Amino acid sequence: MKRISLISLMLLATAGFAAAQIQAPTTDVLGAHLNYGRGCPACHAPHSGANGNGINKSGDTTTGNEILWGEDVGNLYGKTILTGGTVSKTGTQSSYSETLPTTMGDTTPDVNGLLTCLSCHDGNLAEGAMMKDKVYESLPSTYGTVASIPTLLGNNGTGAGNYLNNHPVGLNATIGCGGSYNWDCTISATGQIQPGPIMTQFINDYGFFVSPGVNASMQPVVVCTTCHNQHLMNVVSVSGVPGTYTGGTVAVKSGASGLPAGSYATMFFIRAPYNPNDANPLTNQTAQFCRQCHGGESNEMNGGTAKTVF
Repeated sequence: MKRISLISLMLLATAGFAAAQIQAPTTDVLGAHLNYGRGCPACHAPHSGANGNGINKSGDTTTGNEILWGEDVGNLYGKTILTGGTVSKTGTQSSYSETLPTTMGDTTPDVNGLLTCLSCHDGNLAEGAMMKDKVYESLPSTYGTVASIPTLLGNNGTGAGNYLNNHPVGLNATIGCGGSYNWDCTISATGQIQPGPIMTQFINDYGFFVSPGVNASMQPVVVCTTCHNQHLMNVVSVSGVPGTYTGGTVAVKSGASGLPAGSYATMFFIRAPYNPNDANPLTNQTAQFCRQCHGGESNEMNGGTAKTVF
C-alpha cells in the first residue's frame, strides 16, 4: 500500500502565475514524429501503406487500409502481451493481458490507439522502424543521471519480451470509479466517465485531458493515445473554461478544463500541461496529470481543498 502524505497548507497561486506558465512552442510541434525529416508520410503513407515505404517485411496484406498506416504491423497481429505488472507481499504477480487485434480493420480502440504505436515502439515482436530507442527531448536535471529514456517496449533493458514494466494498456486495462481508490465517478452505459462533485472540482481546477478508449463491455480503457497525443510533442492547447460541463450525469470530454486559455508546455507527447523542466517549486502539474485517472491519490479525495494551478 502506498502512503499518501497530505499537504495541510498550500500557497494559493494567482491568475498571473497561471498565465506565466502559458508557453508557445519554439520548435515544430511534431517533434520526434517528424521522423528525421520524412514527416507525416513516415507513418501515414499516401500510397500503398508499408509497401510504399518499403518496409512490409511481414507481408501484411491489409497494410495502409486504416488511416493510411505506413508502418509494418503484421508481426504484431494476434500476439498477447502482459503489461503493468505488480507483485504482492505474498509474491503473487498480477498483470493486464492484451491480445492485439488481428487486422487493421478491427473496430476496437486498440487498433489506432495501441497496435499502430507498437509498430514503431515495440522492440520485441516488431521491427524498431527508424527508432533510436531513446527519448528525443533533453531531460531535466531532476531526472537524475540517466542519459536517456528507452522508447522500445518489450525490449527496454530488462530482457526481450518483458512488457510488465510498462503502464497497463489494452482492452482489459479499465478505468474504475468509486470505492476507496478511484474518483467519485460513475460509468455510463456507453462507457463514458461521469464525474461526481469531487472529481468535478478537480477537472474545473486542473482539467481532464486524457482520452480513454471504450471496450466491448462498454468500459473505459487505457491505450497509448489515452495519455499521449502523437501529433503534439511539446504543446497542449487549452480552450479555457469547459463550457457547459458541470459534472454529475454529464460525461466528461477530453480537454475539459478551467485553466486560462492558451498554449501550455508539455513533454513526451503528453496530452496535458506536463513540464518537469518548470523550475517553480510550487508546480505539481506532473502529479495532477496522473491523478486524472488515479483519483484516490489526489489531494481532493483525501480531504484537501487548497487549489494549486499550473
